[in-house]
Amino acid sequence: MSFRLYNTMSKRIEPFLPADPGCVTFYTCGPTVYDDAHIGNFRSFLAADLLRRWLESPLCTLTGPDGSPHSGPRAVIHVMNITDVGHMTDDADADGGGEDKMVAAAARIREAKKAGKLPENAAVDPDDPRAVAEFYRQRFLEDAKALGLKVAIEAESDPTLMPRATGHIEGMQRVIGRLLDAGAAYTAGRPGARAIYFDVKAFEAYGRLSGNTLDRLRGGAGGRVDESTQQEKRHPADFLLWKEDPSHKMKWDAPDHPSLEGWGPGYPGWHIECTAMALDRLLLLRSSQKIRNDLRAAYPILDFPAEPQNININTIRSYLPKDRGASFRSQYSDREILMWAIAYAYSGESLEKSHSVFKSHTQESVPTWQTIRKRLSGLDLVSQSGSSRQLGIDLHSGGEDNIFPHHECEIAQSCAFTGADRFARHWFHPRFLMVNGQKMSKSKGTFFTPRELMAKGIDPAAIRLELIKTHYRANADFSLEGLGSSIKRINRLRSFAKRIGYLRSNVHPVPPGYHANLQAYSNDFAIAISDDLNIAKALSIIDLGISESAFSFDDPLDEWRKLASDAESFVLPDKPIPNDEAWAILQGSSESMVERNWAALHLVDNILGIIFRPVQESQNTGIAVYLPGTTPSEEIESLLAERRDAKKAKDFARSDAIRDELASMGYAIKDMPGGKVEVGPK
Repeated sequence: MSFRLYNTMSKRIEPFLPADPGCVTFYTCGPTVYDDAHIGNFRSFLAADLLRRWLESPLCTLTGPDGSPHSGPRAVIHVMNITDVGHMTDDADADGGGEDKMVAAAARIREAKKAGKLPENAAVDPDDPRAVAEFYRQRFLEDAKALGLKVAIEAESDPTLMPRATGHIEGMQRVIGRLLDAGAAYTAGRPGARAIYFDVKAFEAYGRLSGNTLDRLRGGAGGRVDESTQQEKRHPADFLLWKEDPSHKMKWDAPDHPSLEGWGPGYPGWHIECTAMALDRLLLLRSSQKIRNDLRAAYPILDFPAEPQNININTIRSYLPKDRGASFRSQYSDREILMWAIAYAYSGESLEKSHSVFKSHTQESVPTWQTIRKRLSGLDLVSQSGSSRQLGIDLHSGGEDNIFPHHECEIAQSCAFTGADRFARHWFHPRFLMVNGQKMSKSKGTFFTPRELMAKGIDPAAIRLELIKTHYRANADFSLEGLGSSIKRINRLRSFAKRIGYLRSNVHPVPPGYHANLQAYSNDFAIAISDDLNIAKALSIIDLGISESAFSFDDPLDEWRKLASDAESFVLPDKPIPNDEAWAILQGSSESMVERNWAALHLVDNILGIIFRPVQESQNTGIAVYLPGTTPSEEIESLLAERRDAKKAKDFARSDAIRDELASMGYAIKDMPGGKVEVGPK
């Protein structure tokens, strides 16, 4: 079954049809790093991660351009931005306004520092918004990696996959300059407070994503301007691209354009950053990937050098047989081939090799990384004449609050910049997260961050599962009780994995009559996921497969109980085996049923990301034994000590009240022989 996914643009479930089913380009609107990301933010990020993992899986079948099924291999190039400038505090209002969130964050850090409430070892200057952004960026990356967000894990070795807005100001200025040249943008306002707006009338399809029309829109879309400047717009819905403001804490020179001569420094609007970053990174990476694939397809015996220090256009062409090289040269420009050569050299290689490649072409004596980055941009492909490639991306995601104005504006400016009729082929928007049936609220105690939950000892895998287990187009309802259910589900999955791992270790003979076939359930799992990413149904299928595996022996109950006991000491690997290895086992015919079940489980977990990962062991303190999924904290230890004293004083009412308090925090306690208390997830 080919994968079908709801498209916000078309308002229907339809086949997911990337330009190249072997290489999917995916852009996710990431966090504004002015505070710790909360569970609502991560619900959207993890839904995108689940989608990305599914697309990478050999269980996922896409429909190719010719209508044929495509089951891989498939690369997914996933980029998630980091917003660290230009996102204002009043962005919920279509007109926008307030102050830059990074400036607001700096003020909050300053107050926390005065009150002594900053985290330990937090050396951050509250007077420097960039330092504040870096502080929260690092905390976001820690949380994201703990929750298994693949793009954050990959960004450790390739930071360009999580670009920062402040690192792409030049790209934004470049896009703005082209929009001014095309007549899609204009200037307004008085000197010292001028602005550049996008003219929404220049893009006829404005409003298609959100269902808005220009006639119905009364206010600007994220204008971040005062009322007097609002009146200077050509249309109320015109949105900000750049704001002249010499007093702004974070500011840059105005874009280099004749119409902006004499402008003072300023800062970019929020929407423009995603156009610059998405096109810069994804067009380049897809271009280099496609050229590589086309080279390999055209010349299967082509042997690329293992040490590509001196690759340039001429050396690349020297690898092409003369009788077939003309065909390849007619498809790609010299600049594209050079970009591929440089990308090939630095991708996964040392910076020195990249310098050598660049130097061989430019003859520059000491090229810097910044120089290479300036020369190596997907934005270059937009300005190429005669390019036959679609100047857009395959997939774009963000929370449903991004649909308008952010994504609507992003589409308009991107299409006006590239000249293409669309920016992304498919739009993916997970719904909001509720807590106990209501919006998150700090005053009601229903506002949670993953960092806070993990500090209480909650297994990150359980938080991940709780946030992805509801269909992305339904409003998920988070609760501590639901989190407890997710913890139990993960423990059940890991216990099952231990049994399979123990059987394949040859320490325990496979019981007679063993006929469990998890592969069949993994196929049903794939069918469920293929239907608009139906994770709830897919999880129920895996639950059923595990339950029925208990009856896959001649003497089921005794064998299952014995195996469960013996396998408890088996240590699971901390990451699943790669998709291609697991798939090869399932496609072969020589492996045992146990080995095939092991491979099927790994294929499933490469999508879910909750079984094979680092797991905490039980931890002992003087008063308690903390089971996996819980971690000692001063608060818990204090309550347990108070409960112990209450029991000694025969104050059972207080003792029971503390038990209830711990339960409300998500912990179940049990008295153990010897006086200690077992603390586990509720």
